[in-house]
Amino acid sequence: MSVIAEQSNPERDVSEPRFGFWLRSYAMVVKEFIQLRRDRVSFAMIVMIPVMQLLLFGYAINTTPRNMPAAVLLQEDSDLARSILKALENTTYFHFTREVHDVAEFDNLLKSGKVLFGVEIPRGFERAVRRGDHPSLLVAADATDPIAASSALGSLSVVVQTALEHDLYAGDPPSLPFEIRAHARYNPAASSRLNIVPGLVGTILTMTMLIFTALSVTREIERGTMENLLSMPIKPVEVMFGKIVPYVLVGFIQAFLIIGIGVSLFGVPILGNVLTLALLSTLFITTNLSIGYTFSTIVQNQLQAMQLSMMFFLPSILLSGFMFPFAGMPVWAQYLGEGLPLTHYIRIVRAIMLKGATLQNLQYDTIALIALMLLAMTIAVTRFRRTLD
Repeated sequence: MSVIAEQSNPERDVSEPRFGFWLRSYAMVVKEFIQLRRDRVSFAMIVMIPVMQLLLFGYAINTTPRNMPAAVLLQEDSDLARSILKALENTTYFHFTREVHDVAEFDNLLKSGKVLFGVEIPRGFERAVRRGDHPSLLVAADATDPIAASSALGSLSVVVQTALEHDLYAGDPPSLPFEIRAHARYNPAASSRLNIVPGLVGTILTMTMLIFTALSVTREIERGTMENLLSMPIKPVEVMFGKIVPYVLVGFIQAFLIIGIGVSLFGVPILGNVLTLALLSTLFITTNLSIGYTFSTIVQNQLQAMQLSMMFFLPSILLSGFMFPFAGMPVWAQYLGEGLPLTHYIRIVRAIMLKGATLQNLQYDTIALIALMLLAMTIAVTRFRRTLD
């Protein structure tokens, strides 16, 4: 009875070891450091994310793009025409990469996004200038990214003066003998909504699709159901398709909601074929799901899957042309951006919605998405059998 009474007495004096609180806290701190050291993915994220942000913002991001690709429709080869083109390049905003021979090719390059500017110098231009007829030349800009287009169009005022100093007059001309007509195509009002809303479709889909499938395999492993799955007569590629296909429908519903809200609330047009937009959106969703599934076969738990997804998502929004002009980045950053699905999808969705582009205009970006999807699927199927090793 005395023992029972002693155990039930709440006022029993229990001796606390000296510094007991600090010793236990120290043991927990050591334990967390040991666990962090063993979790190499988490440790890599701690180091890599701030380093990546610093490098990308410091070297790759430029809000004043230079040397943007341009095409010229040169209907006469004269000294004045060449001086005008040279003056345009001297502004450092234009870099002429294509010379076209008709208006259809001129429009197709702008619509496909292969060039951001087009300059048309009409036939008999120099002769009209010397006769005082005051002719015009056209500078057409792809204004789906108004930040990239505005600075270049603003530099046109100095081009006339520079070109005339060497060809017609010594010093200031008495009056401007020709004019430059600048047309901001596809977004003439430079509305930020027309630029941001299409890009948001790809950005939101990238984030959600990566996370959904990045957690798929790791969730099975942590719950202990992967062993049951592998004991069944099912192939790794069948497991992958079984996990990806339901989320394709989820992603398609997300895309439909975002585009529908953009059209109804923000007035973003859909000038192109809706079926083409749906088809290429499905391709983009599948590509991101394949990459997320690949991540799930690389990592060991759901926390690592989330971290790796964020590691991929960060350069996607910075190097894809969504937040900053793609043409303003250095060449090495543009090469990195070409390896990201979001880069190609942003071009696709802006081209279809704002330019009315067709599948023929978007061949390059479509093929790039297919290649990235097949690469991710191949890696995922190859690594799947080793996830439990």
